[in-house]
Amino acid sequence: MSPSNREYSQFLIIDDDPGIAKFLVTYLRQRGHTCHALTDGFQTASWLSEHDCEVAIVDLRMPKVDGISLISFMREMNPSLPIVVFTGVGYDEEQMHAALRAGANGYVSKNLPIEQLYCVLARVLATCQQRKRSVPSAQPVLAGAA
Repeated sequence: MSPSNREYSQFLIIDDDPGIAKFLVTYLRQRGHTCHALTDGFQTASWLSEHDCEVAIVDLRMPKVDGISLISFMREMNPSLPIVVFTGVGYDEEQMHAALRAGANGYVSKNLPIEQLYCVLARVLATCQQRKRSVPSAQPVLAGAA
């Protein structure tokens, strides 16, 4: 399964854990995509103003910036950017709903296999591409229950 109709997609990962960020970058690059990681959420605005990406993957719990606030900020900056939460919080219904209200398009627990995240990325990207073609919006994609 490919996250878009093209051969590759451009991803931005925002996670304060350098090990997780590196793992995701490596995984997505092995799948043929371009990928950049930020381990400091405060870098997001300047990065997005200078670069393009098709999907952002955001951690909820970071020491310097709250993931929910970051999602809201990103949504204001780019209303059409697909945002997927990838969090170690697990399936926390309150956090999930807060992320979705802030503008996230999907929610995945870090406790699930990486292939699950990839499937959610593919579905979110496909849904967002359909929206751009004026297809009625679909529900957010959730994969937090283990």
